[in-house]
Amino acid sequence: MASIPGFGPVVPRSKTKVGVLSRFGRDDRSSFSLWFWEIDRFLLLFVTLLISIGLIAVAAASPAAAERYSGGGVKVNPLHYFYMQLAWVVISVPVMLFISTWPKDVARRVALSGAILFAFMLVLVPFFGEEVNGARRWVGWGAARLQPSEFLKPMFVVGLAWLLSLKAQDRTLPLVPISGMITGLIALFLMKQPDFGQTVIFAAIWMTLLLLSGVNSRIIGWLVGGGVAGIVCAYLFYDVATKRINDFIFAEGDTYQTDMAHATLTAGGLFGTGPGGGQMKFRLPEAHTDYIFSVIGEEFGLIACFAIAALYIAIVVRVFVKLLEEEDMFLLLASAGLATQFGLQALINMAVNVQLAPSKGMTLPFISYGGSSMLALSIGFGLLLAFTRRNPYLSRSPYVSRGGGI
Repeated sequence: MASIPGFGPVVPRSKTKVGVLSRFGRDDRSSFSLWFWEIDRFLLLFVTLLISIGLIAVAAASPAAAERYSGGGVKVNPLHYFYMQLAWVVISVPVMLFISTWPKDVARRVALSGAILFAFMLVLVPFFGEEVNGARRWVGWGAARLQPSEFLKPMFVVGLAWLLSLKAQDRTLPLVPISGMITGLIALFLMKQPDFGQTVIFAAIWMTLLLLSGVNSRIIGWLVGGGVAGIVCAYLFYDVATKRINDFIFAEGDTYQTDMAHATLTAGGLFGTGPGGGQMKFRLPEAHTDYIFSVIGEEFGLIACFAIAALYIAIVVRVFVKLLEEEDMFLLLASAGLATQFGLQALINMAVNVQLAPSKGMTLPFISYGGSSMLALSIGFGLLLAFTRRNPYLSRSPYVSRGGGI
């Protein structure tokens, strides 16, 4: 056995052990290993936690939803919505992971193509859409039915990010009016459904990306003023907005849903009644979708609600902290826009449940029941994971630039 003076004998390492370790080490250049070291594992952990929480929450809300939709000789299985959500998770998670493996330019091109496709489908909704609960937001039939606006959101973010990133190449391009016209057309078709909540999200994403792209502060001021004027006009001339705002501010009309959501949320106190112990949820409409946050409050307590809110905040903060070192304008805008869309949707849903915002019919990301919502959010988060990947080998080679060129 060989030895080194002063250090004793050299014990050979097991070849099998070295081989196993090298398969997951940084020196392994296989596709899976590169993906594993490039992916933001904190974001992956956070979204896995949200999906797991969502399955537990849907299982808790499923008996209430099943009782509500049973009738006319039809008996819905108490765990029907849990089983359906589990099936959608099994479909959606692989889609998210697959998209996260795409090179950034491939993810951009696919998202731009998707933006065109789902924008076209959005135009078709008023003519061929299916009406559900007084709103025409769906196209297709049966299991093939989907909500185009849900899928358009992440694609819109990427498309808008690409458009505004062109400013770095030619500052004379009229990108603000072009992007404004696109956003305005989308808002017009959303309001015809009607879907005022989604309209607010699309407008907020546009404003956020304009701000991050470095447009003149005077333009931002005009846009803020225009936004306020738009809300006033919506209140005066758009019946849906008028009703929602009056119901929220002046307690006019039927406020049963929001009142019951608040009562259900606080019924469990700090620690909740325990899984399956909630009773208020049986009186709550849409307990498994729009108001699932209230069901969580009743059965798992307000502490659980605070923890979920903190998890959403952690995802958004994590993305923005990573972007502090990002030099590519497109990647910065796309990642920031996707994080904004994700965080804003969660904020609006939770605000409705605690009576800080009027009812909007918006799902809680990765927690509320819904096939279109789960799949669309998985696509969006897959794009976010793809855009926030960082190559661990870039800093090792003097021939590789930050932009990935050679």
